Amino acid sequence: MANKLKQMNTVRAIIQLLSRGYSLRAIAEQLGISRDTVTKYARFCEASGKSHDELMRMDDGELGTIVYLPADKGDVVDERREYLVTRLQTYVAELKRTGVTRKLLWQEYRQQIPDGYQYSQFCFVLCDLMNAKNPVMHIEYAPADRLMIDFAGDMMQYVDMETAELVQCPVLVCILPFSGYSFVIALRNATLPYLVAALNKCLEFFGGVTRSLKSDNMKQIVVRSCRYEPAFTVMMEQWALHNNIELVAARVRKPQDKAPVENEVKLSYQRIYAPLRNKQFGSLEELNAAILEQLGIHHQQPFQKQSGNRLSLFKDNEQPYLQPLPVLPFVLKHRVHAKVTNDYHVMLSEDKHRYSVPFKLIGKDVHIIYDTEVVEIFMQQRQRVAVHKRNYTEGGWTTLKDHMPESHRAILEQRGWDKDDFLRKAMAIGPHVHQFVDKLLNRASNEQSYQACLGVFRLTSGYPNERVNNACKKALDSNSYSYKLVQSILETNQDKVDVENTTPADFKLPSHDNLRGSEAYQ
Repeated sequence: MANKLKQMNTVRAIIQLLSRGYSLRAIAEQLGISRDTVTKYARFCEASGKSHDELMRMDDGELGTIVYLPADKGDVVDERREYLVTRLQTYVAELKRTGVTRKLLWQEYRQQIPDGYQYSQFCFVLCDLMNAKNPVMHIEYAPADRLMIDFAGDMMQYVDMETAELVQCPVLVCILPFSGYSFVIALRNATLPYLVAALNKCLEFFGGVTRSLKSDNMKQIVVRSCRYEPAFTVMMEQWALHNNIELVAARVRKPQDKAPVENEVKLSYQRIYAPLRNKQFGSLEELNAAILEQLGIHHQQPFQKQSGNRLSLFKDNEQPYLQPLPVLPFVLKHRVHAKVTNDYHVMLSEDKHRYSVPFKLIGKDVHIIYDTEVVEIFMQQRQRVAVHKRNYTEGGWTTLKDHMPESHRAILEQRGWDKDDFLRKAMAIGPHVHQFVDKLLNRASNEQSYQACLGVFRLTSGYPNERVNNACKKALDSNSYSYKLVQSILETNQDKVDVENTTPADFKLPSHDNLRGSEAYQ
């Protein structure tokens, strides 16, 4: 940049070449700087009234007071820069307004100062002034001292395989500021029960507990914001007490109070969201497995300005100082009452999903106790009668076979059969039944043919398997394939007639004098 000060070694090189009689043009060409710059520093040296040798013997501080020309020694002040200094507060405020850009500010600036800075120099000087006004403080974090959490602004998604619906999931980002070791997880929703479950998994992932947890003023954690004494939700206070961890809230609208997790959210976009952007997931569990895989890659990437990586720094210098995990994780459970309906199910109204109980409990009052993973059903006497994995499919049914009456189990079993199941059962009765059932299955649609096959199987309850097998052989010989035909053959005992009239293969007519052959009729 034109107004950027040269390093002291460059200034000394200019003085040295001037003492040797080099021209200003030659010095500029040799040092690779503009002739105007060489002229400026040569003028400063000449104005000092000292010889080149005296200038070279000065230390950097003394020489700097001469060649860098402070304003009180007559330095020429850049009026364009000074104008921006006076307008800095206005520009900073304007940039916070919606739609205001630096280019718009520059266009307005050039209307007021036609010979002012060009756009690139305007942005450079403005940025330089803003950085000087807002210095950044480096904060040292102690190992295992603090856990910071925040929700990412963008959601991730998966496809519900039962409904083909695209489900949007909020993403929680947690980080240990000392090592940069982090945990990222997608949630079904951002309500308190799922946040608590995610925090439990976070502590389990780290293998220990920090001394404090810091978040912004999210409503799941902070019930009343205050810079000095924020009030936390009862459930979060119970969670903190259970895990022996202190809750801390950042100041309202002060993201710099939790800068490490803000930066980790940006890194999550780059190293988790971006690699997974073109992949499709069939469940929340599948999505989180992919997130953990990318997170492992992120933790093993080497640091740019120091040795090692996040994983090694965490393992060696932070994990040993974490507090031990509680014996059991904190579980936020809900309790509701329900009545068992005639279909031996109870409905969890929060999800509008039904869960089965033993059919003998129809009409009974029960308690449903559930969390984010498990649904338990108890009788009034606190006797547990059913336990299910929680299902979030709205309007769905979760049914255990053991809860069904015997007749319903049989129907369920038959509805689950396919062609191979029918052929296997037919072969157990007899080979002709197998052939006949195969013909039935190829004759009509599945539902019709399945019912006909079931009819044939039921005939074994009134007739021996051998007779049913022979009846199917009789039906096969007639090239007619229906349940009614086999039933008719059995009812009229036609299968027995065929068996009684069967001529043995080794039967021969006896010789007799009264028997005449064909020659008797010629």
